[in-house]
Amino acid sequence: MSGLLVTDVTVGDRPGRAVHVEAGRISWLGDAADAPAADRVLDGAGALLTPAFVDAHVHATATGLALTGLDLHAAASLRDAVALLARQTAAAPTGTVLGTGWDETDWPEGRGLTRADLDAVVGDRPAYLARVDVHSATVSTALLDRVPGITQLAGYSPDGRLRLDAHSAARNAAYGSVPADQRRSAQRAALAAAAALGIGTVHEMAGPEVSSATDLAELLELVAGTPGPRVVGYWGELSERGGLDVVRELGLTGAGGDLFCDGALGSHTAALSQPYTDRPETSGSLRFELGSLVEHVRACTAAGLQAGFHCIGDAAVDQVLDAVAAVVEELGRDAVRACRHRLEHVEMVGDAAIDRMRRFGMVASVQPAFDATWGGPSRMYAERLGADRAAGVNPLADLVDADVTVALGSDAPVTPLDPWGGVHAAVDHTTRSSGMRPFDAFDAATHGGWAAARSEHPEGPLAVGAPADLALWSTGSTLSAVLAERARPVCRHLLVAGEPLLPGA
Repeated sequence: MSGLLVTDVTVGDRPGRAVHVEAGRISWLGDAADAPAADRVLDGAGALLTPAFVDAHVHATATGLALTGLDLHAAASLRDAVALLARQTAAAPTGTVLGTGWDETDWPEGRGLTRADLDAVVGDRPAYLARVDVHSATVSTALLDRVPGITQLAGYSPDGRLRLDAHSAARNAAYGSVPADQRRSAQRAALAAAAALGIGTVHEMAGPEVSSATDLAELLELVAGTPGPRVVGYWGELSERGGLDVVRELGLTGAGGDLFCDGALGSHTAALSQPYTDRPETSGSLRFELGSLVEHVRACTAAGLQAGFHCIGDAAVDQVLDAVAAVVEELGRDAVRACRHRLEHVEMVGDAAIDRMRRFGMVASVQPAFDATWGGPSRMYAERLGADRAAGVNPLADLVDADVTVALGSDAPVTPLDPWGGVHAAVDHTTRSSGMRPFDAFDAATHGGWAAARSEHPEGPLAVGAPADLALWSTGSTLSAVLAERARPVCRHLLVAGEPLLPGA
């Protein structure tokens, strides 16, 4: 008699089932009446059992800092944002003020925060308040003074609203000022929040423009050998700049993730093939020369490593696919397909690009909450792109129908950790024809994350031999009913590698 038996659960649409776990993996699955004996028994009392969710795109430290600090997602106006800033500044009267999540597109004042707004509240304290897409921010004068030469960088504006290189420099200065104990507390908060939501694995998208190698190493050290959500680490830096050295040193899954080939639609920095509707003087910008991307894909493919790229605009997506195509010509399609290179966000992608993704064996790591937040005929996508182009953003159904591997994520803290919400948003797309079928969406939020990291079990996440990453939910409904009703059940028990993470497990 050994292992753990989880009994009297509904698996999919079948009640009265049981799962036996040994050595961190599923060793048996069948009718509860036929279950083998075990040292420990967890009575599911009819609850729904599913694979644990995988969030395929997360920034753990920034998420934890948002959870424990200044979160501006709820600010409905400039006035609200300033009031929240004042409250946070009073509550934490020393150190750098960090915040994220403000979005001026619906604010009645018709403008975003400026450094004058920040200075009036924080005085001589450094402050960094990221816009919701985290590709631009407003900073205080005191923070600008800490970044030598920032006025000469691309994207600098005297009013403190920064984009491009100026934003990256200010972000690095702001987050670089966070002490190690505060980073560790933020990481714990993010992982605890993930576990409470039934997320058993997060893909950490690190890189020199979003976090440091030290931050990533600390996160991996935190989870090593202790029960908690798995962390699959990626580092987004070109091989010519030493990115593969970090991947090898830290034993990471891939050399990609947030390797920024462009910016974001909300900040007018995503690279488009045609100008922005609301700013026709710009089409955004590509961050790299094509040759640098070819070299990165070549180096990763030759080493058998997974490459990954942040690419949102159609021009950025096409540039990355051109780079992959060049390496296919050099090293062969089979070598490229074996690496399963990733595209992160891939919000603007047409039929021809999707077909190339399929042929090259690539992964689409997507965030359905983006459409739920910014999609539709009168929201940010339509404002930036016009209604016709906006209707084609995030074509999730087309990706699935083309047999492209799709994994769902949140990009937290850009949108909150919310796996059930992501599944439902993928189904209820604001462009009806782009919505995923319910079971496809759930599969992309669970099995898809394992496939995106090249570590899926060949028979799926609920099969003998698969890792015992399991979630039990506060419902006696079937999975079909939860999906049909757009329910958001509470996670009662979460096991990762057969180890309980929540108090009741």
